[in-house]
Amino acid sequence: MRRTVPVLAVQRRSDFRLPVPRAMTVLSDQVRKRGLNALLAYTFLMVVGFAMLMPLVSVHFVSNAGMAAAVVGGALALRQMTQQGLALVGGMLADRFGVRPMICLGVLLRAAGFASLAFADDALMLCVAMVVSALGGALFEAPYQAAIAALTTEETRPRYYALSNWVSGIASTIGPLVGVALLHVDFQMVCLAAAACFALNCGIALWMLPPLEIQEAPQAMTHRLGLVTRDRPFLLFTGLMMGYWFVAVQINISFPLLAERLSGNQDSVGIMFALSAGLTVLLQYHLLRVAERWLSTQQILVLGVTIIALGAGAIALAHTFAAFLVCVAAFSVGAILVRPTMQNLIASMANPQAMGTFLGFSSLSLALGGAIGNVAGGWLVELSSARQWPQLPWMIFCAVGLLSAFGLFRLAPRAREAT
Repeated sequence: MRRTVPVLAVQRRSDFRLPVPRAMTVLSDQVRKRGLNALLAYTFLMVVGFAMLMPLVSVHFVSNAGMAAAVVGGALALRQMTQQGLALVGGMLADRFGVRPMICLGVLLRAAGFASLAFADDALMLCVAMVVSALGGALFEAPYQAAIAALTTEETRPRYYALSNWVSGIASTIGPLVGVALLHVDFQMVCLAAAACFALNCGIALWMLPPLEIQEAPQAMTHRLGLVTRDRPFLLFTGLMMGYWFVAVQINISFPLLAERLSGNQDSVGIMFALSAGLTVLLQYHLLRVAERWLSTQQILVLGVTIIALGAGAIALAHTFAAFLVCVAAFSVGAILVRPTMQNLIASMANPQAMGTFLGFSSLSLALGGAIGNVAGGWLVELSSARQWPQLPWMIFCAVGLLSAFGLFRLAPRAREAT
């Protein structure tokens, strides 16, 4: 007799899919609440640790260590490609061994990678540290997202994603400010403090997160992967989101370099991220609630990607740091609309029998789009400076973002017809 252990309450109600029957839940409300509160604390530490270090990598290794921007961009792309490219493996392992063990292993590897970054003094050591931290991210990202999907219901999931992104906004405000403050002491202090945040997350996952199984029955990895590869709307959605990530990752490579160039000091990077995160804290929950009254989920996503593209493109006209910050603000508003909407759509479209595998596969959009964006961002900044074409990078970012938004706009009716 087949043994079934369902824990998900997932309906595929979205602009991209037709509904499927709701799965039975076995988790009590108290267990769900405790687990979700643990994930909020986990999210806060994860974002603080990441935000205090990663935006300063390009500034430190280009301005202080004397490396070429393209080399640093390549290292960032390697991290992005490794983490998101292997997130599918992390998701499949979570389907096989459970969420909590993979999260613990992943955050400890990320802590080791960030700590080793403190002692990187050449391009090779930089790449090694990036790969180690990326392997950690590959192991914990999909299980983390799967835990949210398992502990929420279809009705509570959009609200939780909005709350989680609000917490991320607070953490994103604090992280860069702490990072810049520690940078005045020593870059090694920034790396070790960021590593400590991820080490603490191992304790949160061990003692506060309930054990979760995120599939209905044991299945072969090839079967779960087959469920993904036969899901054409999900594949199209993942491919189109590459264009979004190509533009979105610029906030970690080309944005900090331009901020320092326009202002003449590294503190401007912290100001830029504080502005972006502050807008997220103020607007995340309420802006999304207002948008949901007037627009469908798909329309919110398309609008957000369009605003991000136009915000990046407007930087071509910004000749002062103040004007640049206005563009960053517009870019941030678009991100506020995109992030929780994208997360909700991915969770809704994923097959509950292979939730971790679907969530891991969706990371390929960030792996490919983000990797290309990091390499292209660093290269285009150097090319535009050498050729005196200051508008070139931002025009390209804008064009790619608008093409992604148009593709997402066309996807929904075609996916419904195919289904």
